[in-house]
Amino acid sequence: MRYIASRLLAAALCLAPLPGFSQSMDAVTSARVLPGWRMSDGTHMAALELRLAPGWKTYWRAPGDIGIPPRFDWRGSRNLSGVEVEWPTPEPMDQGGMIAIGYHDTVVLPLHVLAQQGTRDITLDGTVDIGVCRDVCIPMTLSLAADLPAAATQRDARIIAALADRPLTAAEAGVQGLRCTITPAAKGGLQVRAELSLPSAGGTEMAVIEASDPNIWVARPRIARQGDTFVAETRMAHVEGRPFALDRSGIRLTVLSAGRAVDIKGCPGG
Repeated sequence: MRYIASRLLAAALCLAPLPGFSQSMDAVTSARVLPGWRMSDGTHMAALELRLAPGWKTYWRAPGDIGIPPRFDWRGSRNLSGVEVEWPTPEPMDQGGMIAIGYHDTVVLPLHVLAQQGTRDITLDGTVDIGVCRDVCIPMTLSLAADLPAAATQRDARIIAALADRPLTAAEAGVQGLRCTITPAAKGGLQVRAELSLPSAGGTEMAVIEASDPNIWVARPRIARQGDTFVAETRMAHVEGRPFALDRSGIRLTVLSAGRAVDIKGCPGG
């Protein structure tokens, strides 16, 4: 578990603000909810728009070797049943030899907002905790509030563009023959090997593997390719160092390459 501890320490050091640094340094120049439109099924399509100052970056759902993913808290909202974030395709970023995954400049995160009563307005009121990085990394808590009118029908081009920038599904990318082999790891935990047929998009590839349980730590995968055969292998361990059960259906593999991402959910045995 020594590697887990060192990685958590590195993340903590990266996210600890230096003396004199605060949100007033304007790393995020604008954070707002785009109110979007109500869809025919009663779901409201909105978005969070973050504008970052030049040189600053923020993190994706799975931030890579270092950093923290955005965490949303909508407990102050009214007529709200739930919010699901749609993540546009991120990009790998080198931070002092460690690989982070995220966004720069402006990022729009589409929000599928479910109302308790679909014919009434929704009031979003909450916060989002994010990490932002340039020469140093700092955590920030941003307050967000917006009214989402039930009568809104005008589609927002910014949200539509962000939805179009989503990763491809396994079917869209032509993934075939996916199988996972799970074995005990020599250093504890589990060794997970995912093998699949996936045509190359060109350029340098990398993989991100996630588990549905947030208490399961996942190492940066090693990858290999031979023709259309793509292999990603990683080690998973519980953050408390104890045995755990791994839900195959909750494994999520994302392959990033040349501005494209493929999102593969579930990893059956072969």
